Formats: sequence, structure tokens, C-alpha cells
Amino acid sequence: MYDYTAFWDWAGFAVRWLHVITAMAWIGASFYFIALDLMLKPNDDLPDGAHGEEWEVHGGGFYHTVKYLVAPARMPEHLTWHKWQSYSTWLSGAALLMIVYWAGAELYLIDAAKADLAVWQGILISAASLTIGWIIYDFLCKSALAERPTLLMVLLFLMLVAMGWGYNQIFTGRAMMLHLGAFTATIMTANVFFIIMPNQRIVVADLKAGRTPDPKYGKIAKLRSTHNNYLTLPVIFLMLSNHYPLAFATEYNWIIASLVFLMGVTIRHYFNTKHAGAGNPTWTWLVTALLFIMIIWLSTAPMYDDVETAEALPLTAYESRMVAAEGFEDAHDVVMGRCSMCHAREPVWEGLLWPPKGVLLETEADIARNAKAIYLQAGITHAMPPANVTFMEPEDRAAIVKWFRMAEKGSTD
Repeated sequence: MYDYTAFWDWAGFAVRWLHVITAMAWIGASFYFIALDLMLKPNDDLPDGAHGEEWEVHGGGFYHTVKYLVAPARMPEHLTWHKWQSYSTWLSGAALLMIVYWAGAELYLIDAAKADLAVWQGILISAASLTIGWIIYDFLCKSALAERPTLLMVLLFLMLVAMGWGYNQIFTGRAMMLHLGAFTATIMTANVFFIIMPNQRIVVADLKAGRTPDPKYGKIAKLRSTHNNYLTLPVIFLMLSNHYPLAFATEYNWIIASLVFLMGVTIRHYFNTKHAGAGNPTWTWLVTALLFIMIIWLSTAPMYDDVETAEALPLTAYESRMVAAEGFEDAHDVVMGRCSMCHAREPVWEGLLWPPKGVLLETEADIARNAKAIYLQAGITHAMPPANVTFMEPEDRAAIVKWFRMAEKGSTD
């Protein structure tokens, strides 16, 4: 039998790799152009229509950059568009969302303790929320609020807080963090696709036709680009959050996400002010540190999944199938003897205050819920236990592999 579980895990790995690479390209370009725009300085010798210039040295070459508020009278034939970094990041992220959270909705997306949703309902809410978020944000940006950018940013922050709270009412903590990141990234990419690029094309078309472009298009694009700049750092945090249960598996995870957005603002404010030569606002680092300390404090609050709640919840269809599969008792004994001392609600392993990665392996439901991870981490690979500290034997791993494959085979019979 072909191991489709391993294939899907590798598929997720490949798409995640692509997503990280494209995100690096997008974020790098975004940070560079924001910094460049802020560092440009006026000069009496600049050509007509030029706003500022900057000299840079990189890789042994010297670069002379001149910015025009509209465009120069003569444009080079070759025009470089910076758009595919954004598009490919969003597309690869959407593919990863489908592979991990839609295909694995029963495990990673839907929290039965919060909302009794069918898989199709969870996926529909997941997809629809990303679209609705962009529509609301775009409406706000096209309203009179565009002339009041600070108030607009405050409303955007409140919308993100509300979305985080809403996601947390129905999704797992891990899915809440990821979806809030996807929600924000969708706004950022849609800004590029629907606003920034079309406006720039209008300006270029006017220039080629000999018309004077309307400066409003550049102003609109600049507003959206600024929003993207301030949202970048929080999105990176949310992308990485699934590796840190202290961020996603706590009662106040949505508040933690909200504070991360504020940290993104304070950090970017420092660098944007510094690059613009408008001062050295070191107070932003103190505010950032205080926000981070607050996040650490919130992360130690009681978790949702206490022992009584976990035992009281009925098994899902997936969990029932895994428990009923041939070999479950043997695999259960292995996990209880080799894994549960760390992956417990109150770990007994010295030095552990929380279960690693938020994974619980104390009850039949816990083991069934994490069957795929157990199979990949402790069955076909030796990733767990780390350094084999509990001396898991080859026959123990074989028991896990046999159980999981029998369960998967039973699901296809």
C-alpha cells in the first residue's frame, strides 16, 4: 500500500518551503522600497519632477536612485513590476491552507468543544471569511476615512481584533492564529492586485499616451502600501505561531495576536521614522518590550483543554475509527509508556511546565486525535521521543505503524 500520509506530509513541506521563499522575496522588497522612499533626499540639481535621490552601494556596484512623484518625461523601455512576490506568496499560502487545514479539518481546523461544525461548514467559513475581510477593508479605504489615515489604521486594528476573537469561537487555537494571518495577508495581496498595480498601470498608460497622470493614483497606492508595511511583521508571527503552543493553545490567544499587531506598529514606526530622518524614537522599543512581557504573562493563563473537558467530549468520527482500528491497544500502550509523561496536561518530566507543541497524549481521544503526528514522528521516523530519551524500541515503532496503517486501510475498504 502506498503511504499517502507521508506523501501529503512531503507535499505540505514542499509548499511550505515555497511559501517561505516567496514571502522572503515579498517582505524583502517591501521593506527595501519603504526604506528607500523614506531615505530619498531633495537636491537643487534634481531633474524637473524629481522628488528626491539616494546613492547606494551593494555588491561592488554604485546605484543612483531618483524618485519622481509621477514619472520622468522620458521612461526607459524596460519597466520592472514588483508584483509576483506578493501573488506567489498568497497562492502558495492558500495551497498550504488547503493541504493542512482543509484536508485535515477534523484535526487542525474545527474544535468540537467550541462549535459542532461539519467539515464542509468549517471550510466554507474559512474561505468566506478571507473574502469578506477584504470587502470590508476596501470599503473603509475608499470612504472619507482615506483622508484620515490614523483613524483608518485604528479601525483596521479593531477589525483584526474582532476577527481574531471570532475565529477563536469556532476554530482551534492553531487555526485561529493561522487564519488571522491569512486574513491579513489576503488584504495585503489584494491591495497589490486590485489597487496598487491597476493604479500604476493607469499612470504608465497616461505617460505613454502623452497625458499628464493624475497624482491621486499614486496617493491611493501609497496608502495601501503603507498598510502593508505595518502589517508585515504580525503576519510573520502568525505564520510561525503554529510551532509555539504558548501562543496558540492558551485561553487568551486572540488577545496575544492583537498585541502582536501593536508590536508590529511600534517596530515599524521606529524604522520608518529613522529612515525618514525624522528622529530616533527609542521609546518604541520600550513599548514593544512591555507588549511582549504582557504576551508572556497571558500565555501562562489556564488552557481550554483541562482533563475533565477532554474526557467529557464525545469522540469524532475520525477518533472513533482510530480507536476501533486493529492494533490500537498495542499502540496505546506504547504511547502511554513512552510519550505521555511529557505530553500530559500536567507533565511529570522534570523541567516541563506544558506539553511540547501543545500535543496531549493521555487519553484514547488524545492519541486518536494525534494519530497522524504519532505515525510520522514516532512510527516511520525517529523524531520522537527526542534523542529517544524513553528508549522506544523498534517493535514499539512497528506497533504504531501497524495500527495507523490498519486504520487507514479500514477507511478505504
